[in-house]
Amino acid sequence: MSFSIPSIALRRAFPRVAHTHATRCRRLATTADPKLPLAGMRVLDMTRVLAGPYCTQILGDLGAEVIKIEHPIRGDDTRAWGPPYAKYKDLTNQHAPGESAYFLSVNRNKKSLGLSFASPKGVEILHQLAAKCDILVENYLPGGLKKYGMDYETLSKINPKLIYASITGYGQTGPYSNRAGYDVMVEAEFGLMHITGARDGPPVKVGVAVTDLTTGLYASNSIMAALLSRANTGKGQHIDLALSDCQVATLANIASSTLISGEKDSGRWGTAHPSIVPYKGFATADGDILIGGGNDRLYGILCQKLDRPEWATDPRFVTNGHRVQNRKTLESMIEIEMRRKTTAEWLQVFEGSGMPYAAINDVQATLNHEHVRARNMVVKVQHEACGEMELVNTPVKFSDSQPGVRTPPPTLGEHTDELLKEFTNLSEEDVRALKEEGIIA
Repeated sequence: MSFSIPSIALRRAFPRVAHTHATRCRRLATTADPKLPLAGMRVLDMTRVLAGPYCTQILGDLGAEVIKIEHPIRGDDTRAWGPPYAKYKDLTNQHAPGESAYFLSVNRNKKSLGLSFASPKGVEILHQLAAKCDILVENYLPGGLKKYGMDYETLSKINPKLIYASITGYGQTGPYSNRAGYDVMVEAEFGLMHITGARDGPPVKVGVAVTDLTTGLYASNSIMAALLSRANTGKGQHIDLALSDCQVATLANIASSTLISGEKDSGRWGTAHPSIVPYKGFATADGDILIGGGNDRLYGILCQKLDRPEWATDPRFVTNGHRVQNRKTLESMIEIEMRRKTTAEWLQVFEGSGMPYAAINDVQATLNHEHVRARNMVVKVQHEACGEMELVNTPVKFSDSQPGVRTPPPTLGEHTDELLKEFTNLSEEDVRALKEEGIIA
């Protein structure tokens, strides 16, 4: 398989082709703020589902231009993961369910290019794009892209400055490297599920795919470190990221305790803490509240607020060591008191005390929480196909720039024509022919 690529690889400075007035106006409206940390960086996003798209969304939030490659018919797998869906405004699209909430959660600030690289023509387009990108992120099985000439070894010859991040379940090496990796499987096999759940209950998964998310965070952080390295060396590099590795790393103090003690971990604790009492969720008259009596002083405050000052000097509870030893007794006594008031009433009682406490809210209450709204963590965006919708915002705040939702998650192939005109040598006739062949959409 041969491609007319080498001249492109050497041409890092490249002219922009002419666009229509409408395209130019749209580009001016969506260009990243030059103050954003990654403004001017370009990402070729060959990921789908969660870990990879979460990584590239972070890069997009920080100002990078992200070009998302999607299958021209199916798109990202998560486009079909619903309900719920955001409904289309156009009545002619009512046969389609809409844009899935799952896809919308991790694909803001990206451009969608519908492209199949099962044919040499599709691969040639990808090579031209890779030659003009700073970063490529992919989450195929190890070796899966080599047969298409989209592996690091091939692309690094086309673009030596390319930072190429591979996100897989189990990494590029090791006995499990050829296994498909899914968050819940990794949670199970690498310790997280075993330490999650009620004390006497079965192991459970975390409520969100946290291993995917932490891997996406590690990936984005590693990519930015590689950009700093490239500034010194002029060279790109391959980054190997595995869900399994990231899961082991995020066992953190639990892993350290197990290694140092040489003993098994202490198992599941629900909302409680294995070595601090009281430090858990308690039922109130109408809900639940979490309390953190992390030291003797804070425990004393709790006793005062519960109107049980004598508990602070009770020989069974006078130090944290005593409280851990008599955990069940003390926690039962606290729960009796907590059930006497509503969650809102207890929040008022504890306000200003200096003791850590929090209502245990559901997700809807969280998204409408006064602090969440004050911190601008939910924003309204105008989606081209679905109209106005609310999305979660980036959590990052800078003093001199404003990361955020510049563009809503794209529809499938929304930017195909625009991107091919800008980054390839294809004519309009070539683009039409590729569409007829089903190579692009």
